[in-house]
Amino acid sequence: MLRTYEEKKVKIQDEILEIGNSVVEALELTLTGLKDEDLSKLKEIDLSVKKISNKSNEIDNLIVTTLALYSPEAKDLRELVSYLKITNELVRAGANTKAFAKIFRKAFSDDLNTKTILEYAIPLQKSATLALQTSMSMLKETNSKHIEEKYQRVIVEESKTDDLYSMIEKNILKLISKNLELSKEYFDVLSALRKLAKTADRAASIANLLLFAEMGGDIEQSK
Repeated sequence: MLRTYEEKKVKIQDEILEIGNSVVEALELTLTGLKDEDLSKLKEIDLSVKKISNKSNEIDNLIVTTLALYSPEAKDLRELVSYLKITNELVRAGANTKAFAKIFRKAFSDDLNTKTILEYAIPLQKSATLALQTSMSMLKETNSKHIEEKYQRVIVEESKTDDLYSMIEKNILKLISKNLELSKEYFDVLSALRKLAKTADRAASIANLLLFAEMGGDIEQSK
């Protein structure tokens, strides 16, 4: 029975990773588009929030069935509870990533101060991507020390996205005051970048959940 439970857990982990990796790949593609200043690459993002949501529901059902059949205790129970919450975080991360690509591509143009925007957008994108990559790498990590180290890395990157967003917000508000006719485009750019910062928030939530699964204590959800 133990082996069967472990097989179920591995299947759950693999399917969660499948969702997480699809979002990470989309983030990596958007990062390449920003670095190359080729936003046509943002059109190539094949990320269906509906499919992610459906897959998430399938995983949740598998988790609930596993809980019912095996009645896990202690760490095993914490893991399954964490996975149940992580699927929702990944749906939100996927929705934020797709929204960023769509809104940013439509709003960004040579009429705007592209140099200022990209000066902050690229490092913000890097941190959001690294945060989610690192949080997903915690899923199958078995070394408690490494889990804690990766958790700290995620929190650092998430904090960077908040700082970078605050800085670009100030700069864009200054640009709007000088170019009121472009205010909608600038506000749309800000909205898109806020989606990126929220993706990093979701990564931090996932890292918190996986730390809880390993160490116990209280579940701390990010904003």
